[in-house]
Amino acid sequence: MASAQSLGVRGGLQSRPLRPRSLRRATVPRAVAEPVAKPSSNGASPTLAGWSPESWRQRVALQQPNYPDAKRVEEAYTEIKSYPPLIFAGECRTLQDRLARAARGEAFILQGGDCAEAFTQFSANQIRDTYRVLLQMSVVLMFGGGVPVVKLGRMAGQFAKPRSADLEEKDGVSLPSYRGDIINGPEFTTEARVPDPFRLVRAYNQSAATLNLLRGFSTGGYAGLTRIAQWNLDFMQNSDEGKAYMDLARRVDEAIQFMGACGLDANQPIMKETEFFTSHECLLLDYEEALTRLDSTTGLWYDCSAHFLWCGERTRQLDGAHVEFMRGIQNPIGVKVSDKMDPSKLVSLIASLNPDNVPGRLAVIVRMGAAKLREKFPAMIEAVDEAGQIVTWVCDPMHGNTESCNGFKTRRYENVRAEVEAFFDVHDSMGSVPGGVHLEMTGDNVTECIGGGSAVSADDLNSRYHTHCDPRLNAEQSLEMAFYVASRLRQRKDRIEREKLRSRQPKASLLF
Repeated sequence: MASAQSLGVRGGLQSRPLRPRSLRRATVPRAVAEPVAKPSSNGASPTLAGWSPESWRQRVALQQPNYPDAKRVEEAYTEIKSYPPLIFAGECRTLQDRLARAARGEAFILQGGDCAEAFTQFSANQIRDTYRVLLQMSVVLMFGGGVPVVKLGRMAGQFAKPRSADLEEKDGVSLPSYRGDIINGPEFTTEARVPDPFRLVRAYNQSAATLNLLRGFSTGGYAGLTRIAQWNLDFMQNSDEGKAYMDLARRVDEAIQFMGACGLDANQPIMKETEFFTSHECLLLDYEEALTRLDSTTGLWYDCSAHFLWCGERTRQLDGAHVEFMRGIQNPIGVKVSDKMDPSKLVSLIASLNPDNVPGRLAVIVRMGAAKLREKFPAMIEAVDEAGQIVTWVCDPMHGNTESCNGFKTRRYENVRAEVEAFFDVHDSMGSVPGGVHLEMTGDNVTECIGGGSAVSADDLNSRYHTHCDPRLNAEQSLEMAFYVASRLRQRKDRIEREKLRSRQPKASLLF
């Protein structure tokens, strides 16, 4: 297990040398966007002609609930449309700048939070605990990896979940599938499973309250670097990860004291505040449209339900409603892809979502499992590179590693870590940039994923299995992952510095 002191790679894994770009281009055929995307001269893409917040309604919209009463849907939609925006366009532009830096290797994205937020588990303590684990992870990445960290929470809107089937069956009884608290209830009863559009209103209110608390934490002093030793969770005090974090916190504190002795003012905003952004899957298009607003300063449309939204594996059809909606909003956005994605089709999808090739506009979030990622991912990187497209590559190591054990849906930490390892290995071999990780995790002391330093076993799953949907890494497992990612970031940074030094060295002249 990686520690805060060594930040070494488990198993002695060595990073591979960068492969020359000319050699990489010779190994994989070029994929061409259809149609080829070219930025327009005035910065407004001609492909947006005819787009509006409701133009998605002319396309096939998958994964939408079957509401029994259309009138109540319209009432809920109208009510949300009258509410204030949850986020602001300027914040989205700031985030886009940060994601552009991650695409260049000048920052790293840490995206994490619940698989799906729940109404019954909503509390200030739950928000605080997940927030401070993300703060802990970001400090590990910054101090160990030597790069700024962009913090993206799967919070304040991550309520809906796509499902593989419309119906769920138990003991011969079929009911509509649970699609997240924003649509219906998890209880297996007829009443709970009926989609209720006014759950959209409750989700908005919970998101607003969550954002209010997150903003208070981020700007009110809680996230100040002088407090990092106070972020440790009580149940982690005696764990290996908790001890490793406290060791790192002491080192950071010593560095801050030294900088204070040099004249640094501890009351500067950079020492007391942090940037924190929210994200969720763009799934329920009625809800997203209701919160899409025209920015008066730019004349552009922003989806004001979250700073960052992504399109899922099940809804990324090039001619589908979700892509139609997302191509017009000006938020930074993402798209999830698995090994099923053909590289040339990925280029076409990127061309549709980011026709002006704006840095920081689009993140491609890969989710395949370690073995398939090593096999399929290089061709995707090559195709995007050959098309001249700018994306931020992000690893989602959770969704390709779900399995069933003792009647529970679970994930093995070792498999999750193996996919992150593969993600960095492929980027090392391709000479491309690993831009971030996307984790389903929580600050709660849960037993939902097997393995890791917390040593959760298959028999432990029924102890504290609290998720309504997919299993999450607990705080110890999340922090362990952060130490590993930090070690890979440090290796990459050191290797780049060595290569720069070699390139500056004068070449010895040959004497004849």
